Amino acid sequence: MTLIKSISGIRGTIGGATGDNLTPIDAVKFAAAYGAWLKNDRNKETYRVVVGRDARISGAMIQELVMNTLIGMGIHVIDLGLSTTPTVEIAVPMEHADGGIILTASHNPKQWNALKLLNSKGEFLNGVEGEKILAYAENEDFLFAEVDDLGKITVNDAYIDLHIDEVLELDLVDVDAIKAAKFKVVVDGVNSTGGIAIPRLLDRLGVIPVELYCEPNGHFPHNPEPLKEHLGDICKLVVKEKADFGIVVDPDVDRLAFIDETGEMFGEEYTLVACADYVLSETKGNTVSNLSSSRALRDITRKHGGTYQASAVGEVNVVQLMKDTNAVIGGEGNGGIIYPASHYGRDSLVGTALFLTHLAKGNMTVSELKASYPQYYMSKQKIQLTPDLDVDALLAAMAKKYAHEDISTIDGVKIDFEHHWVHLRKSNTEPIIRIYTEAGSQEEATRVADAMIQDIKEVAGL
Repeated sequence: MTLIKSISGIRGTIGGATGDNLTPIDAVKFAAAYGAWLKNDRNKETYRVVVGRDARISGAMIQELVMNTLIGMGIHVIDLGLSTTPTVEIAVPMEHADGGIILTASHNPKQWNALKLLNSKGEFLNGVEGEKILAYAENEDFLFAEVDDLGKITVNDAYIDLHIDEVLELDLVDVDAIKAAKFKVVVDGVNSTGGIAIPRLLDRLGVIPVELYCEPNGHFPHNPEPLKEHLGDICKLVVKEKADFGIVVDPDVDRLAFIDETGEMFGEEYTLVACADYVLSETKGNTVSNLSSSRALRDITRKHGGTYQASAVGEVNVVQLMKDTNAVIGGEGNGGIIYPASHYGRDSLVGTALFLTHLAKGNMTVSELKASYPQYYMSKQKIQLTPDLDVDALLAAMAKKYAHEDISTIDGVKIDFEHHWVHLRKSNTEPIIRIYTEAGSQEEATRVADAMIQDIKEVAGL
């Protein structure tokens, strides 16, 4: 069982011993730490926090603990109930709230849950803010409200529909074109809140949804990470239903993957590529993704006359670089679309609407769209090291060895060769180096990764 504390929140498995898992006591402690930080940071008379959750079995329990802790601190709560991560993100500024908490462990299995923490803009906290909250939790530096000053809970279950309204009003979402295309789409909502939000969005767009695992009961029918090896059922159903394509989201609906009309994966990396291709064709500008994302986004951006830049891994890092470079779209290669015209957060509803518009205007199939892009393939491996090995020194040695290549050291070591790249990142929890590679074929990506592993062993003297 596990409890992981980080600047982005607290994540852990349900049950077990306090301090080692996400128990009710841990949930209360970290909700109180967030409340303490909020009150000290904002320093005002009244405070409001938006709270929503995905459909995990533990979600209702954790949400009640979190909300009642906040009202015990004199903070008013807007309860969205079953929601999505991007829905909570847009609700925070719409409610003029001081922050937000999303109860979701994203793509982790059902025994996990987490508190993800937002600022008053509805964006994830930065490192400085996260460290302050961890310090409040460590010191248990909390001050609770007296009886006449307790907060109140206001229930508002309209925000998924309000979120959809916002998506449909985006300038680059062509509702008429989508309706005219008469798409039929299979949706795998992994029995979480995507099963509520995505079919509802499609219905508003005149798309016929075929629902698969869209009952928000928290019993995930397969591993909830939207990877090829977990998605056999929807791949078969797309073909059986003669659908135009399939949509897969993770439990909190911030990762988006597509299945083409033949039942083949479009590729999570290409979700952002396709949406960016459409946005850049209509709006000139720059793009951002993280260092472990596909080179295809760089190629598409340059084709449209824009500039591409890569950030350190992590949504907060992507968002900051997008702001710094005035990027018109960005995100992560795991299917996370960040479109600033909507908000600075990964949003599968926005991504779905942009993708549908792209398809409708291009009058092509999903497989034809994929074939139009530069074709890259990834390998993701890891190397186990001895606990006494200095991983930072090892990565520095690898950077020095390849100093004649295009090197980035903002997040591990990224080596850009002419026809492929390698990204080496250390684990924060165990003596492991993760090796990500991308090349023009799967065989080449694997070969490059294997060669880099041997290189690391030689440098480390293993």
